[in-house]
Amino acid sequence: MGRVAGRFARVEPRRRMRKLVLGLLSDLPSKNCWTIAEWAGDTTPDGMQHLLGRAKWDADQVRDDIRAYVVEHLHDHQAVLVVDETGDVKKGVETVGVQRQYTGTAGRIENSQVAVYLVYAGRHGHAAVDRELYVPHSWTSDPDRCRAAGLAEETTFAIKPELAARMVARFLDSGHQAAGVAGDEVYGANPKLRTALEERGTGYVLAVACSHEVTTGAGKFRADILAKKVPKRAWQKLSAGAGAKGHRFYDWAFIGLPDPRPGRRQLLIRRNRSTGELAYYRCYSPAPVPLSVLVRVAGSRWRVEEFFQSGKGLAALDEHQVHRYTSWSRWVTLAMLAHAFLAVIRADEPTRPAPDALIPLTCKEIQLHQVCRFTSWSRWVTSPAPSSRLSVPTSTPAVPPRSC
Repeated sequence: MGRVAGRFARVEPRRRMRKLVLGLLSDLPSKNCWTIAEWAGDTTPDGMQHLLGRAKWDADQVRDDIRAYVVEHLHDHQAVLVVDETGDVKKGVETVGVQRQYTGTAGRIENSQVAVYLVYAGRHGHAAVDRELYVPHSWTSDPDRCRAAGLAEETTFAIKPELAARMVARFLDSGHQAAGVAGDEVYGANPKLRTALEERGTGYVLAVACSHEVTTGAGKFRADILAKKVPKRAWQKLSAGAGAKGHRFYDWAFIGLPDPRPGRRQLLIRRNRSTGELAYYRCYSPAPVPLSVLVRVAGSRWRVEEFFQSGKGLAALDEHQVHRYTSWSRWVTLAMLAHAFLAVIRADEPTRPAPDALIPLTCKEIQLHQVCRFTSWSRWVTSPAPSSRLSVPTSTPAVPPRSC
């Protein structure tokens, strides 16, 4: 954690940050300011709440440190940036950005908070390097509500592809490189995002719907209509990457899309070898690339789903119980730091000799066998006498803690 220690001018918030991150990495069944404070040996959650809400430190600067840390340790010249959103179901109307909206987490419309993440995915591993909260129009059109939630005065409504474009721009502006950008239909259908990437010379493979229209030399066609015109000899069996059950093989084909601007543009088509189900992608590359490269970028998109699963399951990315924007950004940033730590250790595992017939440790095993050993020592050093340990109330306390 020395990587981000310099972002905390005072020793107290620096130590508190360390406790919070270790708490996020612990085996607690539920992680919030109350439970982590008890785990760390604090008598009240006030210190954790102060760190998230009122202490002086910049979460965006810590985010920049996380990005540099991830790229340094997971560096891969063929790494892909993957964008996607995830929702956290919430109660009430005070949590920043919350409204009734569709979230894939629940698979339906729920009262939820949605954020867009940028994941760096390479052959050594993957981790989130940026995040943006989606603030619905119902919020940005109500300045008083935004002010109460700690949103900046200049906050304006931005759709999810715009948030993705901001994060990709920050990544590239920091001097890092990526072989391409991957995303689902939300991002592939947005022409402004595609144009922004093309103007920076950044390739992409972005999913689109079957009804998406593209322009060919013969006119404008829906993607599914064009797929029917692909001859049998044009399909190639290629792996989209290794999954839990081995390589994920599909049939692939692409159709060139003429365009006077620099670069190559294609419609990529994926066919399930068992069901025949088709998927479609808009592709761009600043220079000609083989089909296998487009397939590899397309296949990288599942990494963001794995991040959501492990980030929430191992680092409590979604367990924040905060209302204001500052507290939200600080919690998710420190959760990203915790997950990045696991990802980097996991990437180092193959370089260490392992007993015969054993596979490398998973992030969950690393959390249990390495991180918990370290956090147990830290907890033993900092814990007061048992009688002064905090008990998490089962009902509302007589003096409610400050909201963060």
